[in-house]
Amino acid sequence: MLDRINLAHILFLDIETVPQEREFGLLEPEVQELYEEKTRYQRKGEIPAEEFYAHAGIWAEFGRIVCLSVGYFTYKMGERQFRTTSFVGEEVNILQSFANLLHAHFNRGEHLLCGHNAKEFDFPYIARRMIIHGVKVPAKLNLMGRKPWEVPHLDTMEMWKFGDYKHYTSLKLLAHILQIPSPKDDIHGADVARVYYVDQDMDRIVRYCEKDVITVAQIVLRLRGEAILEEEELLSV
Repeated sequence: MLDRINLAHILFLDIETVPQEREFGLLEPEVQELYEEKTRYQRKGEIPAEEFYAHAGIWAEFGRIVCLSVGYFTYKMGERQFRTTSFVGEEVNILQSFANLLHAHFNRGEHLLCGHNAKEFDFPYIARRMIIHGVKVPAKLNLMGRKPWEVPHLDTMEMWKFGDYKHYTSLKLLAHILQIPSPKDDIHGADVARVYYVDQDMDRIVRYCEKDVITVAQIVLRLRGEAILEEEELLSV
């Protein structure tokens, strides 16, 4: 099936998220209690909620999106190019800009979204944050009630599972075994909150996020048996 998909119909994406506040103590008391309750199982009663707050960005209820990067293939006169662009700034503006992109350019039946572990994380996270901000969820993301395997989009982690739903493979590991240049040569996901709140270096986060988008596209090319992208085929716009 993957071989029959027109690559120009795929919108590749990745998001970077952080806790809603820089520190646990800045949360309202009610939110602190709700976070303690939400994370009780993960903390197993051994780690105080305050010390566990660095993980808050993984939950849409306690985190927020600071960067949403997308990428897409273009073909002109036989030449292939992969273009990336990123949405940053106020979260509501990030979400509205992404919704506008889907409405304007990726709204037909043949259009697909693609990410790594996106069915479990990116797609639902974006949709939940849209609802929280009152942004209308585009049809392409309106997947409420569907199981991950019922979502009509692409997920490179799911494709690599080959039906083994217990298997988890990180983007870094998959890139390594497929001999794709590593996307994790600068920061890691756990560093994003620090780079955002302490270093205040959004350019670094954007570069990191766009590298992940490129890597997802490279994985799809390898799964199709095609040559991966060269540096001269990449363009950030």
